[in-house]
Amino acid sequence: MALILGIESSCDETAAALVTSDGRVLAHRLAGQEDAHRPFGGVVPEIAARAHVEMATPLVAAVLADAGVTLDKVDAIAATAGPGLIGGVMVGLITGKALAHAAGKPLIAVNHLEGHALSPRLVDRDLAFPYLLLLVSGGHCQLLLVKGVGDYRRLATTIDDAAGEAFDKTAKLLGLGFPGGPAVERTALEGDPRAVPLPRPLVGSGEPHFSFAGLKSAVLRARDAGLYRPEDIAASFQQAVVDCLIDRTARAITIVEGATALVVAGGVAANEAVRGGLAALAGRSGLRFSAPPLWLCTDNGAMIAWAGAERFALGLIDDMDVPARARWPLDPNAEKARGAGVKA
Repeated sequence: MALILGIESSCDETAAALVTSDGRVLAHRLAGQEDAHRPFGGVVPEIAARAHVEMATPLVAAVLADAGVTLDKVDAIAATAGPGLIGGVMVGLITGKALAHAAGKPLIAVNHLEGHALSPRLVDRDLAFPYLLLLVSGGHCQLLLVKGVGDYRRLATTIDDAAGEAFDKTAKLLGLGFPGGPAVERTALEGDPRAVPLPRPLVGSGEPHFSFAGLKSAVLRARDAGLYRPEDIAASFQQAVVDCLIDRTARAITIVEGATALVVAGGVAANEAVRGGLAALAGRSGLRFSAPPLWLCTDNGAMIAWAGAERFALGLIDDMDVPARARWPLDPNAEKARGAGVKA
């Protein structure tokens, strides 16, 4: 049994965790930055990076203390090496390198997206490869066939904005506060999802790609029309996103081969309407459905430690000169989606 220390710092949350190779989370801590970014309505990269500098080392020390172990008892150190806000990624990766060097431990540079992709296996030990994954977060919206650790085939991606980004923008447009995703979900509970006519971009199209830029623009027009309550706009927007995700995932199910489970992961996977819609789709399609618990959907150190454990078991360790990366696709050979912008 291996004990892995995981460090995550790709966006606005500093996190650390200790996880065993048999799936036990011995300790995990997370330091958010919501108060620092709330006045700006979104994450400010420079502020985030400075906060990571302040929090990374104390969080690691606290996690070790919580678990009652010392660094010399850790078998390997896993740190997010990208993709993400490069300043934060650099802080976490350098912290991991320093600890690995000081303790003489192997370093594992983890792709943040792989952390999300493998996170369901931390709690669902019966989830076997290959599975169809909807990876849906603030920065990414992809459908992937997860064949194994480090082995991914991208089936679809967003051609413009991610679903989580659309949630955040909608929250800002409606003055619902930060972070945007939970704010929209709470407000939607008080609204009518059929009240506002909003588009479902790419629904029914042959390729299972996503698009949310037009939906954001439609929310802006609905707000400026002055005809609808914010609660109804929020509910209608959320339903439009759910409809898009379900339709696009259903399309992917028809073209993928070999998958026995439908899995959702990433920050937007914490949305109950999204989870419920995908669970129903899996049932209709004869697939097993798996989703991590809510705390494991958003960025956290446990998913990085677990991805590190999966890689460590295969002997996949990294040199100290491994770089931090702002962009790092899981499937580097995937063709660019037709009509995609630079972010996709």
